[in-house]
Amino acid sequence: MRHKSDGTRRVPPMKFALWVSLASISMMFAGFISAYIVRMAAGNWLEFELPSLFLASTMIIIMTSLTLHGSFLSLRAKKEMRYKGLLVLSFLLGLAFITVQYLGWMELQSIGIDLKGNPSGAFVYMISGVHLAHVVAGIAVLVVALMHAFGLPFIVTQKRIERLDLTCQYWHYVDLLWVVLFLFLTYYR
Repeated sequence: MRHKSDGTRRVPPMKFALWVSLASISMMFAGFISAYIVRMAAGNWLEFELPSLFLASTMIIIMTSLTLHGSFLSLRAKKEMRYKGLLVLSFLLGLAFITVQYLGWMELQSIGIDLKGNPSGAFVYMISGVHLAHVVAGIAVLVVALMHAFGLPFIVTQKRIERLDLTCQYWHYVDLLWVVLFLFLTYYR
C-alpha cells in the first residue's frame, strides 16, 4: 500500500481493480453454488464421486501458489535465478493443472457422466470449466510475467514488484477458489 502525503495509506488503483474483479468472480461462483443446491433439492440428482484426478489437480494448484509466492519473495530479495526458476515452475504447474483437469473430465465421461446427462454432471463440468477459464487467464498473466523476467534486464523496481504481487494475488485467489469448489463438489452431494 502506498502512503499519501498526509500519511494515510491508499490502495494502488490496479490492486483495487483486481479486488473488485475478484469480488465479482466470487459472486458468480456463489450463484453457481446456489443454483447447484437448489437444483439438487429438486430431485433427479445422480450421485457420483469425483475422479481422484481432481484431488491431484487440487494439490497441483496449491503447489503453484507456493512456487509463485516463492518467486515473488525471491524477486523482492533480488535473487534472480530463484525468482526466474520458480516463475517457470509456476507456469509449468499451471499447465499441469489444466492437463489434469482435462483428464479428470475424460474420466468422468468414461463412467458415463457428461454434459447432456444428469444435471449433477453438467454442474460439475460448468463449475470446473468456468474455474478453468480463470486459470487460463492466470496462465496468460504468467506468460507476461515470464516475458518481463526473461525479456527485461533484471532490475528490481517497485513497479515490477507490484506487477508480480498482482499476479500472485490473482493466482492465490483462483487457488483458494478451486479448493473451496473441490471441497464443495466432493462433500456436498
